[in-house]
Amino acid sequence: MKKTFVGLLAALSVLISCSSNEPTNIVTPNARQLAWADAEVGVLIHFDMPVYQPDYNFRQWGTHPDASIFNPTELNTDQWLETAQKMGAKYAVLVAKHCSGFSLWPTEAHDYSIKQSPWKNGEGDIVADFIASCKKYNIKPGIYASTTANGYLYVDNPGVVQEGSPVTQEEYNQIVTQQLTELWSNYGELFEIWFDGGVLSRDQGGADVLSLVQKLQPNAIAFQGPYGHPNLIRWVGNEEGVAPYPCWATADSTTNADGTRVINGLNGDPFAPFWCPGESDFTLRWNRSFQGGWFWTAGQDSMMFTILELLTKYETSVGRNTNMLLGLVVDNKGLIPETDVRQVEALGHEIARQYGTPLQQIAGAGSEYTISFDKPTSINRVVLQEDISKGERILKYLLKGKKGNEWIELSSGSSIGHKHINRFDSRTVEAIKLVVTESKADPQIINFSVFETL
Repeated sequence: MKKTFVGLLAALSVLISCSSNEPTNIVTPNARQLAWADAEVGVLIHFDMPVYQPDYNFRQWGTHPDASIFNPTELNTDQWLETAQKMGAKYAVLVAKHCSGFSLWPTEAHDYSIKQSPWKNGEGDIVADFIASCKKYNIKPGIYASTTANGYLYVDNPGVVQEGSPVTQEEYNQIVTQQLTELWSNYGELFEIWFDGGVLSRDQGGADVLSLVQKLQPNAIAFQGPYGHPNLIRWVGNEEGVAPYPCWATADSTTNADGTRVINGLNGDPFAPFWCPGESDFTLRWNRSFQGGWFWTAGQDSMMFTILELLTKYETSVGRNTNMLLGLVVDNKGLIPETDVRQVEALGHEIARQYGTPLQQIAGAGSEYTISFDKPTSINRVVLQEDISKGERILKYLLKGKKGNEWIELSSGSSIGHKHINRFDSRTVEAIKLVVTESKADPQIINFSVFETL
């Protein structure tokens, strides 16, 4: 009898556990990942040899431009970061070395850098200036530290030395190690580091980048970084500022890959074991413009996206549970062009106008939330945010508006995560209700904001 009673208690315990909707194995971000998500908006600043020699193709080995042509006589990194600040960017990533191999800091690894240029008689350091400007404007600094391409040394994606190169693969690996050591040791703690194209793993013949980042920049968020780093973020599959939907912050195949091969699951997976959110990068100009819009060349201002188009990209990046990373170009004088400055500032104003002041805003826990209006109100946007410190819990939800005695569906969705922006046709309603229809655990909403139709 006693044995039977104990068995009944055990069965009852299991039943209660299954029906309580308490979390069992929910993946959560660490403090660094939370800070990155809260930053939401960053900029990616490109400046390399194509600005001075537009027809340069880094894959035409041995044709790299001479360092003497790189001479930004009016360079002002304060102007770069002031521009970023005008848009509301909280972090900035400088491309310290792009595909040419030319380095914007006085590297000791090879003889193709700012040290060999006429700018400041070879005594300058653009990376150091950039870091100082970030501190001045209270913007978190990041460095694009691609290891996968280097025209000067005949290296092509994913970091493989090509025939005819002046260096062996092992020598190139040593150069990679030295350059990353310089960048990660000499400029303080970095908020984010960028591995465009991923990292050639040691198993594939690459340098031991994982050990290096763990030693020198363990807190940095790493875009397409080496598998095993705890603060990885992933590419969303395009350079158009359009994250897929749903877009979960947890992923599996995207983090198990080393970043150099085609991956599956760009949407992520709500039941995957790794916190690895997406970052959506895009440019001010059309993708078919010069160098994809990432680098400046004269006469392409007409190819700039409109403010409405850029706002839509904000909504499909930040508004789809990813961070937004806007590419800024630097011209041959060393400045962000005035046309670009005005457009970036206008985008910042429009984001603030559209999403700065909600009509009403609430937070709470549970599966149902209601906002009532004093009078019938036309609305067309809702911002939802989960408390992601407790994981992504919501799997499906509905938004309903009240008209008279009837509740009509306005929108529906799945992934919310750090932020999801719902846009729908303008409807005049007396109240709006969020109903969570499926979740992994009790929903935790830190922001349910409603915006009036403009």
